[in-house]
Amino acid sequence: MSESGPPGEPSAPLPSSTLPPPRTRIFKIIVIGDSGVGKTCLTFRFCAGKFPDKTEATIGVDFRERLVDIDGETIKIQLWDTAGQERFRKSMVQHYYRNVHAVVFVYDVTNASSFRGLPAWIEECRQHALGSEVPRILVGNKCDLRDSVQVGTDVAQQFADSHSMPLFETSAKSPGGGGEDGRGSSDHVEAIFMTVAHKLKSQKPLVLSQPAETAAAGAVNLSRGREDGGGGARGWGCSSC
Repeated sequence: MSESGPPGEPSAPLPSSTLPPPRTRIFKIIVIGDSGVGKTCLTFRFCAGKFPDKTEATIGVDFRERLVDIDGETIKIQLWDTAGQERFRKSMVQHYYRNVHAVVFVYDVTNASSFRGLPAWIEECRQHALGSEVPRILVGNKCDLRDSVQVGTDVAQQFADSHSMPLFETSAKSPGGGGEDGRGSSDHVEAIFMTVAHKLKSQKPLVLSQPAETAAAGAVNLSRGREDGGGGARGWGCSSC
């Protein structure tokens, strides 16, 4: 027998136990740049919370993910780290650029060649139909190697501004830069990816994944304090080590 009321009357609400569980949104962020700039170390640092003991050149695509809490909503951040060498990329590149929500361009501040290679990576994004609506940020890695810096902040900021990107300079090994100004404990690797996640969350609904209850363990709680300030590239970026 149906539990519905007489014709014309609304049905009784379903018990909460029969309602579908809430689902987790996924933000797919790709991390690109020349081989050896530290893409794998950056993604590992964010997802595992530490610098990897050892790394080898990425072959194809390295995939990591982490659950975070933004304003009370559980979000899954997926980081796709691609090989910087073309011979390892050809078979994967089409899949890599599919359904991308944001792009992180990485160069090595101690390697001017990796900085000069950035236009080619930007062009590759264009060829795969990633338009200006897809948020992008520029990351100069290895800034802990202060005596070996070849790419100054001013030059990098000029490039970032010309492409409407915020600039971060950091180190996957020592994210706070290890300076004597008392900021050595600040983790800019965290800020890089959380900045993107906050911006994406404020833009539009994104892809859904599995029910949140199956993967919520270990979610990290962060406040909204780093969200886009509403201005240009500098409004949600950081250019300190």
